[in-house]
Amino acid sequence: MLVIAPDGVQVGVLELKKAIIVAEELGLDLVEVSPESKPPVARLMDYGKYKYELSQKAKESRKNQVKISVKEVQLKPKIDTNDYNIKLNQSRKFLRDGDKVKFTMRFRGREAEHPEFGQRILDKLKDELSEVAEVESTSRPDGRSLTMVLAPNGGRK
Repeated sequence: MLVIAPDGVQVGVLELKKAIIVAEELGLDLVEVSPESKPPVARLMDYGKYKYELSQKAKESRKNQVKISVKEVQLKPKIDTNDYNIKLNQSRKFLRDGDKVKFTMRFRGREAEHPEFGQRILDKLKDELSEVAEVESTSRPDGRSLTMVLAPNGGRK
């Protein structure tokens, strides 16, 4: 078995028992790195410290990860112009912050008989937000509601 020292220098080819004795003398662990190679490669290291460093690297990479959340905006087909503009501006802010926006058009009572009214409002939203968003999933009926998901364009503004 080829043994490598903690600083990366090759100790040489040693028998398993002798490599374990060397590791114990140095107060280190003998870790098999590449068992398939000829001869197998083992490294002298502090395994606890190695696992700790790996967990710290994983924790750091998770910290730098961007989390995208989905914000939901609920609408009704008989929405007033001012309410519509407020929801439009709020969803534009969500999209600029990098969040996805799910629009849910809810129908009450006989409103469900004319889903084209709700579809027109969703299409209008899609057109007005086209500079900051792209459609991820088109509007589809979902019981007594229509849903549409918009995702932010590639670059943040």
